[in-house]
Amino acid sequence: MTDSPALLAPIRAALATVMDPELGRPITELNMVGDIDIDDQSRVTVTILLTTAACPLQARFTQDVVDAVLGVDGVADARVTMTIMNDEQREALRNQLRGPEREIPFSKADNTTRVIAVASGKGGVGKSSMTVNLACALAKQGFNVGVLDADVYGHSVPDLLGIPDGEGPSMIEGMDLIVPVEAQGVKVMSIGMMKPSRDQVVAWRGPVVDRAINQFLADVYWGDLDFLVLDLPPGTGDTAIGLGQKVPNAEVIVVTTPQAAATEVAERAGTMASMMHQRVIGVVENMSYLETVCPHCGKSHRVDVFGVGGGEKVAASLTERLGYDVPVLAQIPLEPDFRRDGDKGTPSVIAHADSPAAQAVTALAQRLADSTPATT
Repeated sequence: MTDSPALLAPIRAALATVMDPELGRPITELNMVGDIDIDDQSRVTVTILLTTAACPLQARFTQDVVDAVLGVDGVADARVTMTIMNDEQREALRNQLRGPEREIPFSKADNTTRVIAVASGKGGVGKSSMTVNLACALAKQGFNVGVLDADVYGHSVPDLLGIPDGEGPSMIEGMDLIVPVEAQGVKVMSIGMMKPSRDQVVAWRGPVVDRAINQFLADVYWGDLDFLVLDLPPGTGDTAIGLGQKVPNAEVIVVTTPQAAATEVAERAGTMASMMHQRVIGVVENMSYLETVCPHCGKSHRVDVFGVGGGEKVAASLTERLGYDVPVLAQIPLEPDFRRDGDKGTPSVIAHADSPAAQAVTALAQRLADSTPATT
């Protein structure tokens, strides 16, 4: 076989449009294109270097390469030969994707991903629902978004995003890299997708949980994210402390309800974040009120199911305690559809985008997008 310089350049350009099905980046950028042979009848054979022989999407990958090459004017035929990277090539790719040392990319000085940690003092205030709806709202605005379910014991993110039982992240063999699941337009990582079944209990002590969270941050190939949204466990325990040390540049949103019983513990969550040198950027008051139509007068009335003023109280207390302005970022109304959509696995910002609750979350996402990253 002989090379045809006239065809070689456009073929390489065409191959640059082919994405690795697992990593989501051009195969040329990942140095996965080996020899390109062109015979005297313009029939092309492309050698693709795989990280492993057990590539789960090999057929689709092959077809994508063939389609790209056949799209080049002058190519008569195209076929693909798959081979396996040697150890040196695999090591070079691993270093390209993760760096030569095992490190958390989001804590590096040149990190461009905004890390938004969603915290609460107690469970039951809708923190996880707020996390997934906020992440999806940011994704709908065109951002590349990841969701890390750091609530290891009480993980609910997979269910809220409609990820079926049994579907989980994939491992890139020989590279110690984990590829997250994509759902509802965001990349997702949760211990809930790594168990044999969803009903299995996670009975880990603190150090094991800490190692798992570190693996999710360091060994997962998140790609080029604009936002990474963390669903923190409620309270001020080991995970909150560990994440404060691992991603001190995270910006923290404290979720509360108007109820007095929720506000004091929410203030503690914000104080813990500040102790870990993370910036608390604001408070979200969830289940703020219920808008209902009176059966007698036919008019719409606001019912304060859980009281009034909890968000303002938490914001004022944290502003005084932390020494900088901590505003109320959003008040999310209580809506049955917001709960039902989560149970069905399609967040309200997607399923009922015009609802008041979804619009409030969308406005929150827009507010974050328009703001500059906070610094401690």
